Amino acid sequence: MIIDDKELLQEFHQPDTKEKAFTSIVKKYQEKLYWQIRRMVVVHDDADDVLQNVFIKMWKGLENFREDSQLYTWIYRIATNECLTFIEQQKKKTAVSLNDIESGLSNKIKAEDNFDSNKLEWKLQLAIQQLPEKQRLVFNLRYYDEMPYEEMSKILETSEGALKASYHHAAKKIEDFIKNN
Repeated sequence: MIIDDKELLQEFHQPDTKEKAFTSIVKKYQEKLYWQIRRMVVVHDDADDVLQNVFIKMWKGLENFREDSQLYTWIYRIATNECLTFIEQQKKKTAVSLNDIESGLSNKIKAEDNFDSNKLEWKLQLAIQQLPEKQRLVFNLRYYDEMPYEEMSKILETSEGALKASYHHAAKKIEDFIKNN
């Protein structure tokens, strides 16, 4: 039985059901969040680490969640920010250019056990890793999560028009990459 977010939030605000409600929220969104994060950071272990940080931030911030947006939107915003923070930290740790980071992500994809450069799904993943951060994020949210631009606009705090442009540019770059590789 899937419990409504409003009901879960009400339970979270009750001291005797707080932990149970949080566990239910985690279970409800864990897989979806994992894949959103994984598409950004590529490596499973990194995605798990980022996901744990998301849950910690959720636990700390849920008490003050004002319900101005949907719970899902609020959690996705946290996950998105954690992904971007992780990527920034990776850049600083390695002290190399963004191009080196992005080619590093491509190399991680190529190192996957089942990698086959002739398969379209792998070409798509490689193409996505070539995109600038913002375009990669917008493409993943739209293509994989089928998130409406209106929802994305709330999560990324950007206009719908800018998101549509980012998605269009990303899709064109991916198409060109797949045709030429």
